[in-house]
Amino acid sequence: MTADAEPLRSIEVERKYDVDDSAVLPDWSALPGVAHVDEAEVRELDARYLDTADGALARARVAVRRRSGGPDAGWHVKVSAPDGRHEWQWPLDEETDDPVVPEAVAAAIAQWAQPPFTPLARVRNTRTAYALRDTAGALVAEFVDDRVRARDERSGRESAWREWEVELGPAAPADPDRQAAFFTAVDAAVAAVGARPAASGSKLARTLGR
Repeated sequence: MTADAEPLRSIEVERKYDVDDSAVLPDWSALPGVAHVDEAEVRELDARYLDTADGALARARVAVRRRSGGPDAGWHVKVSAPDGRHEWQWPLDEETDDPVVPEAVAAAIAQWAQPPFTPLARVRNTRTAYALRDTAGALVAEFVDDRVRARDERSGRESAWREWEVELGPAAPADPDRQAAFFTAVDAAVAAVGARPAASGSKLARTLGR
């Protein structure tokens, strides 16, 4: 991968929820605009996060990871912003015990941090994904039920938890008020089965005890 390789770009608009191991799934077909819920798709994900020794990326609210498994396997840069998390993605490279940030990814994050980048965390996740579709079959949102095993590579701390995410898809309402109404309905659906808003903003933050 060359230093000038262009990434795929997207914006994640999502909600995350903490949930007990025994929680049952909500009835997503009751959400506004959702007419059909696809069958479950199980994905085994393995993400390796990196940062500088002094945490320059974390201070800038930027995350860099190499993730295998699932439809979006690859190198990802996630940048937090008011309108959601901006994500840039490059193709997956050959796996090694100690991933090395490719030139193209290093060039993209140069405004926040410079090499060397060292292992920060490893997050393994058994994900069960459900596509929530409208009457035309277009993707309104994706709901994922995640069972996570994580390790802080610098402290050795290990943890495990279950969480849910609902991320808007291409057929989601574009109007901010309708998006807010959609997530209000999601909040009510998960609250009815005992879930609650996530205490951490990301899996990486929770792995690191933030």
